[in-house]
Amino acid sequence: MIAGLRKLFAERGRRDAPPGASVLALAGLGGGMAAGARGRGVTHVDHALLAVVAGLLLFGIVMVYSASISLADSPRYSVGPAYFLLRHLLSLAVALAAAVIVFSIPIAVWQRIAPALLVATLVLLVAVLLIGKGALGAKRWIPLGLFNLQPSELMKVAAVLYAADFVVRKQEVIHRFGQSFLPMGVVIAAAGGLLLLQPDLGAFGVIAAICLGVLFIGGANARLALAVAGVMALAFVAVIALSPWRRERIFAYLDPWSAEHALGKGYQLSHSLIAFGRGEWFGVGLGGSVEKLHYLPEAHTDFILAVIGEELGLVAVLAVIVAFYWLVKRIFEIGRQAIALERSFAGLLAQGVGLWIGVQAFINIGVATGLLPTKGLTLPLLSYGGSALLSTLVGLALVLRVDFENRKLMRGGRA
Repeated sequence: MIAGLRKLFAERGRRDAPPGASVLALAGLGGGMAAGARGRGVTHVDHALLAVVAGLLLFGIVMVYSASISLADSPRYSVGPAYFLLRHLLSLAVALAAAVIVFSIPIAVWQRIAPALLVATLVLLVAVLLIGKGALGAKRWIPLGLFNLQPSELMKVAAVLYAADFVVRKQEVIHRFGQSFLPMGVVIAAAGGLLLLQPDLGAFGVIAAICLGVLFIGGANARLALAVAGVMALAFVAVIALSPWRRERIFAYLDPWSAEHALGKGYQLSHSLIAFGRGEWFGVGLGGSVEKLHYLPEAHTDFILAVIGEELGLVAVLAVIVAFYWLVKRIFEIGRQAIALERSFAGLLAQGVGLWIGVQAFINIGVATGLLPTKGLTLPLLSYGGSALLSTLVGLALVLRVDFENRKLMRGGRA
């Protein structure tokens, strides 16, 4: 079967496959390095996927600068107008360099070290509670000089790698609760407990979705998966119910315009909605946002979509949504192709990354537009945030590596 697939795709590739692109070219490391990479065999990956990722990154640079330029006037920061832009560019350079390194490592190696990476990331989650840096009531960052590392973002990468490896190892007993769902539940609970101490409920939700999603995609019993998801949902409800400030966020979400909430827990949501309302169809013009002038908190991170809506209008917001839809769809296609080539770990890894980016983008967009309660999660590839940018590009580099190995295998080579 696999020999027939190789022959079929090899013939099709010779007939109509577009010329590939080196991931090093996206990183902007120069034609000489890219040519050297091609000479070593690191060649063709998905052109369209690279184009969409590059487009979102470039658009993110523009919007981060636009959304953060007014923060120079804020006594909270006391920085220059280009401060956040320069830090974002530095983070992007580090993230692209990391992505190039990750892409150069075979998927088989990632499978072997997946459990060790999970343990290392759990250690970092403990470390952040001991030596971490706090901001806005949360303790989520480990200071590293010019760069603050957020272990919860690295946990997303470790979770998707571990979940894919776990499903492959447990394939024979994937339908048994005690040998599949229970061990995965212990991992989710360990990570979740550490994340709730920071606190970071949003990251916990994304990580839980990754683990359970990969387990379900990998063939777990559907009824059992739904039951476990229901228990997880009840656990999230309990966490919210037992936390007074989280309860206030829910009440504010239900009625952000009330006198009780408009200047309190509903302040961010109400000003985000005002930004979207001002933008109408085509926006007030790039740089013309009023809400970013110290009215909308975290305009350059969690609520960057509101600034996009105000300055460029509904058309730009819909374009962003379509771009994420296409990106997630294409990632899932790469994963299905890997599974068809009998590369289960690679396929589950790619689909786990697609699930991660899709869930996080959905939550961020839902929060900014008032469809979901306010929660601190960045918009992948667009928001300001070094660790988030690093983890997302590392995840996409893993997908590109899966795609590269798929193409190599279909041309008759070895993955």
